[in-house]
Amino acid sequence: MPDDQPPPYPRRILVLFAHPTQERSEVIAPMARAAANLPGVTVVDLYGRYPGFAIDVDREQAHLRTHDAVVFLHPLYWYSTPSILKEWQDLVLEHGFAYGSSGTALHGKVFFSALSAGGPEAAYCAAGYNHFTIRELLQPLEQTASLCGMFYLPPFALFGARTAVEDGRLEGHLQAWVRLLTALRDDRLDLEAAQRLPVLNGALDTVDREG
Repeated sequence: MPDDQPPPYPRRILVLFAHPTQERSEVIAPMARAAANLPGVTVVDLYGRYPGFAIDVDREQAHLRTHDAVVFLHPLYWYSTPSILKEWQDLVLEHGFAYGSSGTALHGKVFFSALSAGGPEAAYCAAGYNHFTIRELLQPLEQTASLCGMFYLPPFALFGARTAVEDGRLEGHLQAWVRLLTALRDDRLDLEAAQRLPVLNGALDTVDREG
């Protein structure tokens, strides 16, 4: 679509997909494929695009400028993202572009992380063996979004991901993922209500205005 034409959807979504071993991915890779089939959603495979981590900053910043929402799609690695997403943040979110007195390129854009976690949900709380909620563990991303003037949403998380397929939980998760992206794209998502949730999962009926 030429740049001078209005977008066909209220909000264009950029999904930054990061999984270093996609051939073994039972959750994140299917989520990337489902997102790629949605009009108005752009999926970038960061490991596929930059196998040597030589990130094209101008290209990535141009992508950010032409989208209204940014999603990190990844497995939870050591309570954070896979390494290429950290490299992407370090290089792409430059002073004067993403933050600073003249760095307003991301102001008002929506951001959240969609992830898979190996442990059960009960492990992600003060009494669990991970001691923190998944949202608390991702506070560096939340603060990054805040510094960049973005609208931060809680993560969309699949817990117990290692057994999601054999437990029959993947299909429902994929359906919820597509619904979330569609609601965000079509401006049906109640952002203020969604922002107060611990995770986006399980409450789509209350934050999707067409619920």
